[in-house]
Amino acid sequence: MANTHGSLSINSENIFPIIKKWMYSDHDIFYRELISNGCDAITKLKKLDMIGEYEAPEDIEYKIDVKVSANNKTIKIIDNGIGMTAEEVEKYINQVAFSGAEDFFNTYKDKMNEENDIIGHFGLGFYSSFMVSKKVQIDTLSYKENATPVRWVSEDGLEFELTQSDNRETRGTTITLFLADDSKEFLEEYTVRNIIDKYCS
Repeated sequence: MANTHGSLSINSENIFPIIKKWMYSDHDIFYRELISNGCDAITKLKKLDMIGEYEAPEDIEYKIDVKVSANNKTIKIIDNGIGMTAEEVEKYINQVAFSGAEDFFNTYKDKMNEENDIIGHFGLGFYSSFMVSKKVQIDTLSYKENATPVRWVSEDGLEFELTQSDNRETRGTTITLFLADDSKEFLEEYTVRNIIDKYCS
């Protein structure tokens, strides 16, 4: 794939919610948003398996891992869900506030019974990560056959680099937050466990 550099597509009516310090009053909400995105990605893959668009391995174990490194000042949210292609990253990440869940439902609505089990909106919620991060990186590999792993990096939420990833070999998505100096409390294990229990129990 060709390397891409550009500016994110942001409409005037939704630019203010994206400003990282204004998005939510509670900055710890980014954990809920990113974990919800991972749940959404897994739910989509399960649905594709149910309707015959994907054949899941018999031994598959759907999971979301949260890895915190105080030494590296990073948080990783890792899922083994549907993953994304470069085109989907362009659509769901660079075109801010576009709902990946809504688009997925519109595509497969004739094969599903209920909309409300498709959670998450991989758009504005993802941008809550910039409330606490100086840089955010996505490494993702789509479930689609012969897909190429993709890396998306942004240091301000407005400019991005999109390249081929060299560290995502299995289907799913890893979101790495490089925490800002004023957000180090989110690297403390006790704090992290309490936040995840608060929002995701």
